[in-house]
Amino acid sequence: MSRWQYLLKRILLALPVVLFGVTVTFLIVRLGPIDPAAAILGPENASGAEAERIRRQLGLYDPLWQQYFDYLVNLVTLNMPNSWVISPGTPAFELILIYLPRTMWLGFWSVLIALFVGIPLGFYAGLNPNTSGDYIASFGGIVWRAMPNFWLAVILVSLLAQSKDLLGFEWSKLLVETNIVTPPSIAFFNNPVEFITNPGETFTELLKAIKQVAPAALVLGSSSMGNEMRIGRTAVLETINSNYVETARAKGLSERSIVWKHVFRNALIPLIPIITSEAFILISGSVLVELVFAINGMGYLFLQASIQGDLPLVGALMYISIVLLVSVNILQDVLYTVVDPRVGLEQN
Repeated sequence: MSRWQYLLKRILLALPVVLFGVTVTFLIVRLGPIDPAAAILGPENASGAEAERIRRQLGLYDPLWQQYFDYLVNLVTLNMPNSWVISPGTPAFELILIYLPRTMWLGFWSVLIALFVGIPLGFYAGLNPNTSGDYIASFGGIVWRAMPNFWLAVILVSLLAQSKDLLGFEWSKLLVETNIVTPPSIAFFNNPVEFITNPGETFTELLKAIKQVAPAALVLGSSSMGNEMRIGRTAVLETINSNYVETARAKGLSERSIVWKHVFRNALIPLIPIITSEAFILISGSVLVELVFAINGMGYLFLQASIQGDLPLVGALMYISIVLLVSVNILQDVLYTVVDPRVGLEQN
């Protein structure tokens, strides 16, 4: 079975999972205790002619199967009803597109911190066991892993609030205002040559966006960083003592070649599910971290939609989360085949 056939098979198998997820979401939204009329008009105006008109307008008196079919069609066509409470009259997916880039920007840097700090430290500790560097890295990984995100976020906000000007950025001024963290202009990606030859304001926007998101990304990626460090160390220790590594040494291969061709690649295999699962958690957004750092992202939007009973927005957010989760799982399987071609490609 080729890699493309394997990928197609995984996508087809993921479709029933998405259907099951959106079905459960529909049942929770439609059969839950929230009254759409009360959410729109307020609890004190949940009865009367106006409330009945809204219920009929929303199709709540239609048969359940028809509501379910319309719900699926709207999801597939990305044409969910307008938001009821958060932003009345704004389509749910259009509202998500406003908040999603902020969470993606935060998740991107959180994943980078976890990958480029946690894994190298773990591999270094595994290649140098029982040394002072191993003890320091292991102790640091345990400490980072043990600190709750919300506690670390509060401590970091307290420290930054006391700083006048750190790294050329007024953190105290930022933290008392609404922190709308967004990526730099899309022109940066559309014309990278012009960015290099004549950066203009784009480079300044890029630096500002990175500085804005750096504290929250450090907090959000800290637990993943510690977890990947510990698992990476264990994976290297198990791999470096395996029979095929001893055979490679007996054949006279250099230590550098053994590390990069045998140890590094095989040690990545147990890390793949950890990286992909934590990447989904980071990218999908952390409600607590976004609230502490005043980042109006997907986590903040989902919390507000749930509290205020904005059911179309909740359904759309759940659909996006389910698709992201399934996509990450497919990516995990594909990465398995890249790191170890023997995995999943044999014809059963």
